Amino acid sequence: MLVKVLKSKLHRARVTDTRLHYPGSIEVDESLMQAAGMLPYESVLIANQNNGNRMETYVVPGRADSGRIVILGAAALLAKPGDVIIIMGFAYCTPDEAATLVPKVVVLDENNKIVKQP
Repeated sequence: MLVKVLKSKLHRARVTDTRLHYPGSIEVDESLMQAAGMLPYESVLIANQNNGNRMETYVVPGRADSGRIVILGAAALLAKPGDVIIIMGFAYCTPDEAATLVPKVVVLDENNKIVKQP
């Protein structure tokens, strides 16, 4: 049996832009992806703290150290620039693996700069 557990999180990221006419995903500063252990095209769940919307999509790497967090495609209707979001990546693992897994939680400031990381 496998269980789905949190493996990585970008906490309190700020949306810098939205682009509706795009195939769909979220662009994340590549440096932030690496800090959280997120992979290109990895599935993520996004929780919008401003309006309660949740959306599932995949991550595409953006320019490193740019601070860009861009909601792309249809999900752009669920957020706006300035919204505070949580980007969560999950992993499937055995219960034994889950018992020792420590998620990488990266906390960001209002400019998407890292203020706390594991």
